[in-house]
Amino acid sequence: MKKNIIYIGIALIIGLLGGFLLFSSVTTNNAKDNHDHSEEIASNQIWTCSMHPQIMQPEPGDCPICGMDLIPAETGADGLNANEIKMTDNAMALANIQTSVVGQGQMGNNTLKLSGKIKANEESNAVQVTYFGGRIEKLYVNSTGERVGAGQRLATIYSPELVAAQQELLTASSLKESQPELYKAVRNKLKLWKLSEKQINAIESAGKIQENFPVYATVSGTVTEKMVEEGDYLKQGQPLYKIANLNTVWAEFDAYENQIASLKKGQTIKVTTNAYRNKVFDAKVSFVDPILNSATRTIIVRAVLDNKNDLFKPGMFVEGIIEGTQTRTENTVSVPATAVMWTGERSVVYVKTNPNEAIFEMREVLLGNANGDSYVILGGLENGDVVVTNGTFTVDAAAQLQGKKSMMNKEGGKSTTGHEGHLGMQEDSAGENAGKTDHSEMKERIDVSNKFKNQLKQVFDGYILLKNALVNDDAKTAQQAGKQISESLKKVDMKLLSDEEAHNHWMTIQKELKNSANAIGNRADIATQRGHFKHLSAHLISSVQLFGINQKVYIAFCPMADGNKGAYWLSLETEIRNPYYGEAMLTCGEVKATLQ
Repeated sequence: MKKNIIYIGIALIIGLLGGFLLFSSVTTNNAKDNHDHSEEIASNQIWTCSMHPQIMQPEPGDCPICGMDLIPAETGADGLNANEIKMTDNAMALANIQTSVVGQGQMGNNTLKLSGKIKANEESNAVQVTYFGGRIEKLYVNSTGERVGAGQRLATIYSPELVAAQQELLTASSLKESQPELYKAVRNKLKLWKLSEKQINAIESAGKIQENFPVYATVSGTVTEKMVEEGDYLKQGQPLYKIANLNTVWAEFDAYENQIASLKKGQTIKVTTNAYRNKVFDAKVSFVDPILNSATRTIIVRAVLDNKNDLFKPGMFVEGIIEGTQTRTENTVSVPATAVMWTGERSVVYVKTNPNEAIFEMREVLLGNANGDSYVILGGLENGDVVVTNGTFTVDAAAQLQGKKSMMNKEGGKSTTGHEGHLGMQEDSAGENAGKTDHSEMKERIDVSNKFKNQLKQVFDGYILLKNALVNDDAKTAQQAGKQISESLKKVDMKLLSDEEAHNHWMTIQKELKNSANAIGNRADIATQRGHFKHLSAHLISSVQLFGINQKVYIAFCPMADGNKGAYWLSLETEIRNPYYGEAMLTCGEVKATLQ
């Protein structure tokens, strides 16, 4: 009996021990499974800052703005796809975001808008030359812009050749009865130098040599260039003035590559200009350039304008509208031009993916011809799609800030150590001081005092001076404007920002503005200045969006800038004056947004 009890006890102990070992093994395996699962979750975990939710990192660490520990960000809680962006009703209202349904068929009036300049009609231009060499004793037309008429005296020239030719004339005149051929040859020689019969007869009648000879205009027009000064020695055939007959002028327009198919010689083009806002001038397309400018991706379209009333001045900006017949095709898909954002390499639109919520996603499209205020879409959209037609720029900014696919970020995603500047802008390619920019989602403007806005406005005023200097290709004035911006930044009082969010934003943006402004102020090379100007513009746009300056401004975009990556700038007017190219490509770009 005792032995049985002992055996039962031993069996019980062995059973308990085996169960413990088995349970431990299961627990261990489960622990391993749980550990592996946690690692798998962690590999997809995004970390953010509780104070700065725009910060997104693939691993834990410190916030680069405030230094706080990053916390795990919620993933998938909003049910959005990887590259969808959701906006609040308040953000939609503030940005005045509007959508429309993509339509097929009717294309409206099929109008094409072009921008250009008035130029002198080269077919009516002339160069006034001297037909004999000598020294200019007197100029009677001394400035450009003066009108001259055919036969008007332009200058007086002392010519040793003419002195010798006059002596020959007087000698041959005394022998004209005996040697008429010699006499005739001498007179013809003087005629080749554009001396008139009257002048030749006067020399012969006077019987003495005339030392100084007048030069008369052979054409009528306006002096566009004075090419000599008094006292200059001239060779035969050397030009004195360039004279343009401005009774007709050229209106030359730039047409983009995707507009070429809509253009042909003989089309009627309606021309308007800011100088005469209520007048429309009809002309005919007289020339369509057969060669595409590989740098600007444009061709020249030319029309001849009647200018007998002297309304058009060379250099004046004009706009041309070509109206075609209405077209209808069942397979044509079109969208308003405001829906399309063009980077120079890609064309994108934002499509509303949920009919009941403000959820959007970027989509690349293939553009056809521009027709007035709309684009033909050859691929990427279908009839019935809903696209953003107003506020597209704001939606793209929100997508960029949340690491989604955007206009300048084809793949999506971002990190705090190298994220791109606001509104899809790349970091300053020319700036060794290019820093990293902190931007909020900017769904709402931060409320700050008017005193702070006025101080920021002083910075903005310096920026406009800088922008205008770059438009005018004036590196010296641009350098001075950069220094002015730096001085204005020193006067912005950060203590006026009581809100912590505003304080953090301005602290980061101010540093970047200062770096860019200093770089511009220290450089006299306009190409380098323009490189820093892109970085400066990115951060100033953020500042104006966040805080406001009590003034309406426009955000413009040039798709060709920065090696076809595109670049933005701020302006006080809707008329495009490109600071990244200046005179070389002054009207390249378009207004993308308005900041109230």
